[in-house]
Amino acid sequence: MAYRSINPYTNTVEKSFDEVSDPQLQGKLHAAQACFESIWRDQSFAQRKAVLKRAAALMRERQEALAKLATLEMGKLIAQSTSEVALSAAIIDYYADHAEAFLAPEPLKTDKGQAVVESSPIGVLFGVEPWNYPYYQVARFAAPSLMAGNVVMVKHSSNVPQCALAFEQLMRDAGLPSGAYTNLFVSKDQVSALIDDKRVRGVALTGSEAAGAVVAARAGQNLKKSTMELGGSDAFIVLEDADMARAVEQAVSGRMGNAGQDCTASKRFIVLEAVADDFLEKFKAAMAQCKPGDPMDERSTLAPLSSVEALDKLEHQVNTAVQHGAKLVMGGERVAGTKGNFMQPTILTDIAENNPVFSEEFFGPVALFFRVPDEAAAVALANNSPFGLGGSVFTQDAERGRQVARRIDTGMVFINSAAVSLPDLPFGGVKNSGYGRELSAAGIQEFVNRKLIRVA
Repeated sequence: MAYRSINPYTNTVEKSFDEVSDPQLQGKLHAAQACFESIWRDQSFAQRKAVLKRAAALMRERQEALAKLATLEMGKLIAQSTSEVALSAAIIDYYADHAEAFLAPEPLKTDKGQAVVESSPIGVLFGVEPWNYPYYQVARFAAPSLMAGNVVMVKHSSNVPQCALAFEQLMRDAGLPSGAYTNLFVSKDQVSALIDDKRVRGVALTGSEAAGAVVAARAGQNLKKSTMELGGSDAFIVLEDADMARAVEQAVSGRMGNAGQDCTASKRFIVLEAVADDFLEKFKAAMAQCKPGDPMDERSTLAPLSSVEALDKLEHQVNTAVQHGAKLVMGGERVAGTKGNFMQPTILTDIAENNPVFSEEFFGPVALFFRVPDEAAAVALANNSPFGLGGSVFTQDAERGRQVARRIDTGMVFINSAAVSLPDLPFGGVKNSGYGRELSAAGIQEFVNRKLIRVA
């Protein structure tokens, strides 16, 4: 595959990078394994912490440059890129500060003898990461893994190679030894070879269902631990007692953030009939305020999609929906008069269950709107999806919100807000949204050996 920076606002190729050769890849694998065995796993938590704290500090120092790279390569609004860099630094700091406590030995109560569970690193980990959050996705994989004493190799998405190199350079400048963090420009065949290699002990992927199925199957064939953070079609439930102003504000931010290219974006808006007209009218008006422009310009409020292919796919999904009976409330077309990959803010209604797109994920600024008669119907519709990543419930009765949340088949539910990601909140889903957790204490437990030691 070609690793190229293509500016989504102009569709011009900025830079291209060659894939590594097989001998080069073997050399990098050897260096990673040697670093794990001879250096990194034997470092104390204090020594690892010092390096990662420096990495977080460097990330903040380089925030402007890193943000511009993200906007250049995948097109997100510059303010959102800046926020991503800040969140990524916070994640690195979080694990530097808390890893030792998270992995502290756990004494067990036993009638005979003494027993303790100790956590130790397992070795070289391989991460396959997506383009939509080129720093955040890597930080939430690399930071806990490194603090646990593992070393990491990362295959980043082919359209954000400069972000990938910048993150690797930052880790080197922070003081990581050679082989502790390795960026890889590799082919699909080389990805398979890496998973097969006995030196790689765990695999993490954030990406599409299709990519997850391939990588998980390969890891399973090799009996290797894996985590999969895949797609989502998050339900956004508005009950009749919701604060309407807040619901609409969160609906727009939840759907339009990152130009809608977010696995936890609010995608299916499920509104009780009693307030459906009011919500839809206000939601449409608010969506209409999003205006396309240069994502480097702070005044722009609608970013381009990441690629021509992404725009083509989204447009095809909208057309398919309409051809099979869905109604177009607004948008539905490319933005005319620009070279960028802009899609109009779009709302579709009347999407029947037999519509081919009913169970698909819309990765862009397209909202699917559903009316339901009551709370039970809202929950049933929310669960009528192959995905189970996140969701939202809007109500002024917090306990009612919790009760609804417990009935939704997802890994995360947010009451009175769209989905958010913070270092101390576990992130992950169920069903076709994958398995495993990242962030919080749960994120560092995925790739360690929790060893029982018992003294009789």
